[in-house]
Amino acid sequence: MTDVRHPDIPGDDGPDMTAAELALGVLEGDERAQAMRRVLSEPGFARAVEQWRGYLAQLFDLWPAMAAPDILPRIERSIDRLNGATGDVAPHPRASRLWPSLAALSSIAAVGLLAILLVRPLSLPTVPPPPPPSRATPVAAPLPTLVASLEPEGKQAPMTVVYDQRSGTLRLTETTLARAEHSAELWVIPGDGTPRSLGLLHDSGGTALALSPTVRAYLAAGATLAVSIEPVGGSKTGAPTGPVVAKGALSPV
Repeated sequence: MTDVRHPDIPGDDGPDMTAAELALGVLEGDERAQAMRRVLSEPGFARAVEQWRGYLAQLFDLWPAMAAPDILPRIERSIDRLNGATGDVAPHPRASRLWPSLAALSSIAAVGLLAILLVRPLSLPTVPPPPPPSRATPVAAPLPTLVASLEPEGKQAPMTVVYDQRSGTLRLTETTLARAEHSAELWVIPGDGTPRSLGLLHDSGGTALALSPTVRAYLAAGATLAVSIEPVGGSKTGAPTGPVVAKGALSPV
């Protein structure tokens, strides 16, 4: 059978089902935690999740949710009438086979719909074009996710940074750069060369920072992120005072 895939489905060798399941929201517990760690550490996986979200959104728009008809009371009334006509004897063979038949038909329909969605290209209905607007309305382009790999000194593994421009949340993988009686502080250095503090890193485990609107303006593709070692509680001067132990540049994914 020829393998036909929709051109918008992410992946060169087939869709990454873990990315699809994360986008659909069906992962739980350890599986979801492992997938979220992959989003932080694998830019390609993060792109696949976003692409799956866009693809699934098309399906939700095309087939809006509809309440299933409540046919159970009608079926029960039919069975009651059938039993009454036969003097409450053993159910008619047709009635005893009703529920298994309905279950089999429902399973066949579900499998057929899933095969059509995954194998056949998505065919959107033809909609008449809207009348041209009197004045062109600019549409804001979606904000890309920015990532950076901070290369520390010595033999420590690089840290992965993921910045979501829509929510203003910046996340870092686990790091142990802080020294005894000191704090590790994260800085952004934009094009003007002036460092701005983004916050302190946790002593162990990953770090999530919710950035203020003022600081968000400095985080853009090409800006440098750096980590310096400061006194406990961070720099008192508003600028790095200790040695810089890791840095890297932001880039879009």
